[in-house]
Amino acid sequence: MDSHPRSRIAQEMMDVQRAVRALAGSLRRLVPLLTAAATNGTQPERPRRRPRLSAKARASLVLQGRYMGYIRQLKPRQKAQVRKVKDAKGVRVAILRARALRGMES
Repeated sequence: MDSHPRSRIAQEMMDVQRAVRALAGSLRRLVPLLTAAATNGTQPERPRRRPRLSAKARASLVLQGRYMGYIRQLKPRQKAQVRKVKDAKGVRVAILRARALRGMES
């Protein structure tokens, strides 16, 4: 082997270049395999569009969220009481009842 430092450096650079080319080729072959494994052969999903809600529907969802927020904090017996009120008098009255029951806990 040539003992001249420049030719040694040139040889090392060529070795590195060869290794980088080999790595690039491996990555090029690996990407499709990983993509296929990740999607499991299915088509990518399109993001779902959010439905446009009317003011009435949005208000209904807000009430439902409030009701759920209060009811989940209650004990099973209290939940049953609130459900009974909801069936008889509606969600707004049930929310008031749940709020009152929750206040009794603390």
